[in-house]
Amino acid sequence: MLRGLATLTFYADDLEAAKDWYTEFLGTAPYFTVAGGYYEWRIGDYQAEFGIVNRAYAPAGAHNEPGGAIANWAVTDLEATLNRLLELGATLYDPITPRGEGTGFVTASVVDPFGNVLGLMSNPHYAEILARTGPA
Repeated sequence: MLRGLATLTFYADDLEAAKDWYTEFLGTAPYFTVAGGYYEWRIGDYQAEFGIVNRAYAPAGAHNEPGGAIANWAVTDLEATLNRLLELGATLYDPITPRGEGTGFVTASVVDPFGNVLGLMSNPHYAEILARTGPA
């Protein structure tokens, strides 16, 4: 049974540039490092792990272009977060899109400068759970 997101992993050809870019966006340095291979942050209300791996260690057959599943991060201000990512050099992948009339679910996504899709979401269920349980 799926219990929650443990670690979201992105790949980058230029690991140092990716580390610097995400440090700028997240406003904090990675807490864990494997020299030349991996950087990891703990972010958000529940301290989810977000890692950047040197693309040399990607699974065989992994694609370098965006596609497949999109993991959406809950955000407080979707438009402001999207704009900040675009200012930092990400490109729009999917514009701000309401998902179901009047539901409050709204998504958008970008492609980071390293070819990974980063999803954003205004999610009323997330807000409801956070209000009930509080951040970690």
